[in-house]
Order: sequence, then structure tokens, then C-alpha cells
Amino acid sequence: MAEISWEKPSVPSAQLKSADRWKFLVGGVLLLGAVVYLIVSGTMSGAQFFMTVDELVNNADYVGKTVRLSGAVDGNTIAYDGENLILDFTIANIPTDTTDLALTLHTAVTDPNASRIQVHMENEVKPDLLRHEAQAILTGQFHADGVFYASELLLKCPSRYEEGVPQQIEAS
Repeated sequence: MAEISWEKPSVPSAQLKSADRWKFLVGGVLLLGAVVYLIVSGTMSGAQFFMTVDELVNNADYVGKTVRLSGAVDGNTIAYDGENLILDFTIANIPTDTTDLALTLHTAVTDPNASRIQVHMENEVKPDLLRHEAQAILTGQFHADGVFYASELLLKCPSRYEEGVPQQIEAS
């Protein structure tokens, strides 16, 4: 019988280490590039905290795109279906520059000429802070039917945070 032997060709250790270094270097550069991309794209998408109802309604480019929207809740329009967890309400436009939020929210809701938009949310429990003249910050999509389909809702109610004056107790 013939004997067959096979030997692995010897590769100088210097070449092997150099190839391994290149693999780690390329992998590190790719990983660093991915991290930088995620940081930049996250920063750019959050550059504007929210837009107003006027900005959304007056620009057709936002139809079908995910945006963050702010407005004053009209408490008379709140409709909640607790069985199906469906929440519908209307928000009115509030200007971006304001010094007195409570007054601005009141003015927006009572102004019949303020732009308004219908909001629809599904699978949402009705929040306690959802009330008349609360500021709603919503994330979702504005559709061609004129309804804003929200996926996230944050509420700010200035009257809830007003500092109460303690009652004076008279000593008898």
C-alpha cells in the first residue's frame, strides 16, 4: 500500500498576524461607522420637537409621514370607547411662541377661527390628563382623510401644576 501524507504548508507567523490585524481593523471601522450613523440619524430626526396644527394642515408634504404634533385639546370632542380602546378628540392650533401656556391653550380652544385637526388613537387607555385645554403632543401620521392617526400621546395640563395657596388656619 502506498502511504499518503499531507502537511499544512507553513505560513510565516508575521503574515498570519498581519491578516488578522486587517480583519479586526476593517471590522472596527465598520462598527464605528454604524454607531456614528445611528447617532447622526437619531439627532436629525429629533431636531424639531413638534410642529403646530397650522404647519401640518398647510403642507401636503407631511401626508403619510410620521410627525410629532402639538395642539390644545378641545374637551367637548373627547370620545372614548373603553371596550375597543379607541380614543378620538380634536386639537386646536397653538402658536409656538408663548409665555403663558394656560392662557394660550384657553385662547386656542375658544377661538372659532383656530385650525383644528381630528385625532384618532387605537389600543389606548384614556389618560387621566386628557381633559379640556390640555396640551397634547402626539406622534403619528396625518392621512389624506384629514385625520391624525396617533401612535403616541403625551399630555401637559398647566392647571394641574399650578401652585395652590395653603389655607390659613386661625388659632382660637
